[in-house]
Amino acid sequence: MGREKIKIKKIDNVMARRVTFSKRRRGLIKKAQELSVLCDADVSLIIFSATGKLYEFSSSSMEDTLTRYVLHSNIVEKPVQPCLSLQKDSSNLEMLRKEVNDKAYKLRQMKGEDLERLDVEGLRQLEKKLEAGLSLVIKTESFLSFQEERASTKINELQGKEAQLIKENKQLKQKMILHRGKSVIVNSEDNNVVLEVEGVLLELVNNVAVGSSSVAPLDDDRFHPSS
Repeated sequence: MGREKIKIKKIDNVMARRVTFSKRRRGLIKKAQELSVLCDADVSLIIFSATGKLYEFSSSSMEDTLTRYVLHSNIVEKPVQPCLSLQKDSSNLEMLRKEVNDKAYKLRQMKGEDLERLDVEGLRQLEKKLEAGLSLVIKTESFLSFQEERASTKINELQGKEAQLIKENKQLKQKMILHRGKSVIVNSEDNNVVLEVEGVLLELVNNVAVGSSSVAPLDDDRFHPSS
């Protein structure tokens, strides 16, 4: 009669579970050690008991083995990342291509092309879009025309003010010339007015009087009205 095979399941009895763990752990470490010797392999074991206690075995250095494991994992995973990135870029490119095609199709419809695929409702929607676009164009044109008219009016006002200032400037010069008892010199080149008032020489340039007391009074009879 053969030996009864033990069914693999969790051992309910705590004491029996601890005894089994201790026996199996020692047997597993022994098998790992034999494997490393027989096959010249680097073997490492990390075991945590149910209570959280750590047991470990390494045929060489546990730290070196873990370092090799991490490096190997990174090398294996790296080729996968570009593939995922490429798939994402390809998906984005496909979405952009579809969006461009849709925009181009709608633009052709706005031009009156490719209308055969539209039903009655689609044609009505297209008509509404065209009417809205036309209304926007008309409003923009009206606004620009209004702005142009305002600018023209403003320019005319400024030109009128300029003419009025020139006129007032001439009138002021004439009043200064006709002022009684004052000596006057008129420069014909720049139309400036030079007055001698109580021994002070005043020059009217662009409606601004500039005085100079250092200039002697003009005694020449040519610049004084006859008595």
